[in-house]
Amino acid sequence: GLRARNPAVPVFIHGVGAAHAVFALTQKLAAGGYQRVIQAGLAGSFTPELELGEVVAVKQDRFADLGVLEQYKLTTVFEMGLANADEVPYKNGWLINENGWLDKLSYKKIAGVTVNLLNSDAGYAKMMQHKFEAAVESMEGAALHYVCLQMNIPFLQLRAISNYVGERNK
Repeated sequence: GLRARNPAVPVFIHGVGAAHAVFALTQKLAAGGYQRVIQAGLAGSFTPELELGEVVAVKQDRFADLGVLEQYKLTTVFEMGLANADEVPYKNGWLINENGWLDKLSYKKIAGVTVNLLNSDAGYAKMMQHKFEAAVESMEGAALHYVCLQMNIPFLQLRAISNYVGERNK
């Protein structure tokens, strides 16, 4: 695909999880020379409307497990008043990709959440989907949105659906 047609396009792997992604992306992008960023990876789907293997473009993402979880009730840091849900780069707690590059893609544009812990508990999956109305979860997507929005670098987050959230048939 992209690498075969453009062998000069740099590729790097930032590692698993939001912390690794934020550090690696910030370090790489701060060094300069990057005009656009594509993050490609896997995601679990909250909905059977997305087929296994299907590729989607994540329009908006958020750090979904940043807060307090009590008895399947998640209260975000924004709801707790510990952070401002509309402070740049957030819009109502979301990190939204509004660059025109995304609009040119034919992939479904969906909402995603980023979590630090993949969970096979069906109740947890339902709670996350209901609270955020997201279609997918990943472990790095919001990190890409956060860093690129802060650094004003156009980006795309592309995810192939690898499983349905709550299903742990590896």
